[in-house]
Amino acid sequence: MIFSDMNRLPTLSLALVLTALACAPKRLAAPAPVPVPALAAKSAVTDSLPNDVKWVRASAEYRALTRQAFAYASERLPELTHGLPSGGWAVILDADETVLDNSEYQRRLAVAHAAFDAKTWATWVNERAAPAIAGAPEFTMHVHALGGRIIIVTNRSMAECDPTRANLTSAAIDADAVLCQPPGEHDKNPRFERVQGGTAVPGMPALTVVEWVGDNIFDFPKLTQKVRTDSVALGDFGKRLFIVPNPMYGSWEHMH
Repeated sequence: MIFSDMNRLPTLSLALVLTALACAPKRLAAPAPVPVPALAAKSAVTDSLPNDVKWVRASAEYRALTRQAFAYASERLPELTHGLPSGGWAVILDADETVLDNSEYQRRLAVAHAAFDAKTWATWVNERAAPAIAGAPEFTMHVHALGGRIIIVTNRSMAECDPTRANLTSAAIDADAVLCQPPGEHDKNPRFERVQGGTAVPGMPALTVVEWVGDNIFDFPKLTQKVRTDSVALGDFGKRLFIVPNPMYGSWEHMH
């Protein structure tokens, strides 16, 4: 800037300008600006996340897939419920990673280089902060609009059931019943049967379950990881069984 200003002063020679500058009173040098943290410093935390957690939290593909699963499930309902009385049929859904997104808890574990444990999980559940999986609220509203009931069957403990119900409500998941895990009953099949037999919730009649939605093979009646090569056993997926992707954890972790 000094040299460009001098070009506007033709009466002064370069020598005179430099002499004037040399004779001017010295000023204290301005403090060096504090460097602004680079964006990379912020993104480093995200970049350090495992790809599975990053994919669930940030990708368009994950949200497209969850919406697709609920859209297919919605499209099948008119055929599956034809002739069934209003209030006499239900859809059973899992909670975690099916209608509630716990990727924030998984992020915290990754940042802390920690493994899942019951204490940190209970703290997260009691925050009641899990948002809805994309497509889940609209699906549950559609079920109710058609005259069906929404039953959540989850392996969250009985002690975690009240905050789970509150979290579902805040996430716009209007459940008619939330069946948490009774002590010693990790298998969900007995609860499925109680829904169908009318003994799951006082005052709720026997219900025809037309669909199951989950993220783990154990969220579906009588299925385990053993069916992974059984095309017949897997044949109901896309018809009355619908799976939401979950690459972060699941029963598949224990396959040999």
